[in-house]
Amino acid sequence: MLKNNIPQILGKKNYKFFGFNSIGKEVISYTLINKNGIQLEIINYGATITSLKIPIQNNKYIDVVLGFDKLEDYIKSFQMQGSPYFGAVVGRYSGRINNATFNLNGKQILLNKNHGNHSLHGGSTSFSNSLWEVKHISTDNNPFITLQYISPNGEENFPGEMTTEVTYTLTEENELKIEYKAIATEDTIINLTQHTYFNLEGQSASVLNQTLEINSNKALEVDTENIPSGRFINLVNTPFDFTFPKNCPEKIDTTFILEKKNNFSASLYSKKSKLKMYVYTNQPAVHVYVGGNCANLIKGKENANYHNTSGICFETQNFPDAPNHSHFPSAVLKKGEKYIQKTIFKFENQ
Repeated sequence: MLKNNIPQILGKKNYKFFGFNSIGKEVISYTLINKNGIQLEIINYGATITSLKIPIQNNKYIDVVLGFDKLEDYIKSFQMQGSPYFGAVVGRYSGRINNATFNLNGKQILLNKNHGNHSLHGGSTSFSNSLWEVKHISTDNNPFITLQYISPNGEENFPGEMTTEVTYTLTEENELKIEYKAIATEDTIINLTQHTYFNLEGQSASVLNQTLEINSNKALEVDTENIPSGRFINLVNTPFDFTFPKNCPEKIDTTFILEKKNNFSASLYSKKSKLKMYVYTNQPAVHVYVGGNCANLIKGKENANYHNTSGICFETQNFPDAPNHSHFPSAVLKKGEKYIQKTIFKFENQ
């Protein structure tokens, strides 16, 4: 046990056995700690963030991400309708693809359907519920971990073998930096994101009293199945205008278009914990989601009963269904070209 995926430089306090996946492979939990005491835990199942503990006043910590204590519960959550994808990397394509089909190089690609008539978050076998390999890890200043997943040609009917790496870094500036790199053996499509649900007051709280700000005044128009129509909505003076801070909504499942470069994309603030989180990304959109977090079906961490407003998710990404809209940013990854995506979650005590 604990022989695979364990770089030699790690001490025993930096990793622990987390369970066996459905085919009997070991899953390991790795811990990174920066000089300010922020503690990040990652498992190599789905390259999943399972814990992010932030120091607050009086030498206390708050675990600001939702998740489960046991691997079996992560696996079980993917068998549920409306899986929350807690903390996982999502790919090959995050969001929905209409009718699970798109055209590439003049050829129609038919993906597997896992969300009604559509493809969602890469399909049933995806980056989120697969075993990743740890390639590098450092416990020095700005500690980091790099995990790799090789998606075989034809997985969920996506063309080409795709090799993807994700690197999580804890900086001295209290940033969680996430960088994705990918390369494919054939022309294909890609849209990666991180699916962590945040709550700046811990596991048993609601986000409804936390304030949300989104640096966007446009969103994608969608139909009743959340498929983009291709049109954009002006959000000014609407309930979804978050260009100034206001309380998190009880339900939101919206793709906000990011047009302001070199600025934060979104922020979340808790007056109770005095924590503020900023989201930065080089992506054209952030999909913000509050709702259905496995409500009362699987116990969360710290014996929490998760409910519909237990957390808020900031999915920094390209537009959903971009391959079917020529005026959306291209989601095509050409053979041999490199895909690079960067997102930062920065924490401040206020």
